[in-house]
Amino acid sequence: MSVWKLVKLNFGRSPAHFGDVGIGMEETSDRIRSDTLFSAWVSIYARLFGKQEVEELLHQFPRKDQRELIPPFRISSTFIYREVGKDIIYYLPRPLKFPNKYPVDNDLAFFKTYKKLNYLPLKLWQRWYQEEGFQQSDIKELIEYTNTGKSHGDLNKLKTFEYSKAFKKDKVPKIAVDRVTRATNFYHTGFVQFDWEDNPAGLYFLLQLSPEGEKLVNKLQAALNLLGEEGVGGERSSGAGRFQAEWLDLPETWQSVVDFSAGNYHTLMSLFWDTSLQDGFLNQASYDIQERGGWIAENHLRRKMVRMFSEGSVFLKPPQGMLADVTPNSFDKDKHRHIYRSGISLNLAIKAQEK
Repeated sequence: MSVWKLVKLNFGRSPAHFGDVGIGMEETSDRIRSDTLFSAWVSIYARLFGKQEVEELLHQFPRKDQRELIPPFRISSTFIYREVGKDIIYYLPRPLKFPNKYPVDNDLAFFKTYKKLNYLPLKLWQRWYQEEGFQQSDIKELIEYTNTGKSHGDLNKLKTFEYSKAFKKDKVPKIAVDRVTRATNFYHTGFVQFDWEDNPAGLYFLLQLSPEGEKLVNKLQAALNLLGEEGVGGERSSGAGRFQAEWLDLPETWQSVVDFSAGNYHTLMSLFWDTSLQDGFLNQASYDIQERGGWIAENHLRRKMVRMFSEGSVFLKPPQGMLADVTPNSFDKDKHRHIYRSGISLNLAIKAQEK
């Protein structure tokens, strides 16, 4: 029996730079994907508890030569939360299938607006994908918003159209000085700043612990707290990416979401990777692919590139995932035997159209 936790990351006044493949230093993502969070967390875990303990931890996760292992924990990617009055709005990735009752053949008047809703507030996500599905009132309100840029129904009350109000993105000028020639290079770095005044916002992720994983909670929490002090993402030497972590038992609404079992599909809340998929696994699937690469901080070597299924992808069977070995061919294995990127999936059951 697994135990679920919800972990909030409060960045306060600290800006952050979350890089992604292809966006460059001038841009930043508004969140951290599951593989990046896993890598940063495990790296800090190794510093706190030593090489032997982190290798023992990693050997509990399924990988190419040990597919049958049950991971001690699964994590989602991080997503936006926003405090509005006494309410906390949690945004989830919209599954890449239409909810039940969505008018597939009669949506031209509002499809552009619907398509831009990449993230849905929890209550709407649950209504569309686990409860009654799409409603006539949703159609009318989406048409109203498409035509006027405003709406006055339930979607508006749930803050469906206010995702981008939780943060701002800015570019900060920087100067790099060559250590040998002393030549200067002018460039910009993108930062994301979460609202910390009117409606405080930040990131959250879901944590699913196995019975073995529950034994590691104190160590995982200590490592995450240290990660928050040092910062996550890029530009940490400038003080970026610092946060305070708040561990919560699942609120009642969230508990009903993760316990839902009457669905016909499963949607990803994390990235997912596997070396080989079972025959028929992609039947009726809807998915996006995300390239994952990056650098190893301590020696500036590039990790091997892998392609993973992204959040919101939908499958008939619940995906499991495994660790991807992204160790460069020229890597010095005296320090670490392997460099892993997490493709361990965390998914939720949903009801969606079968077309």
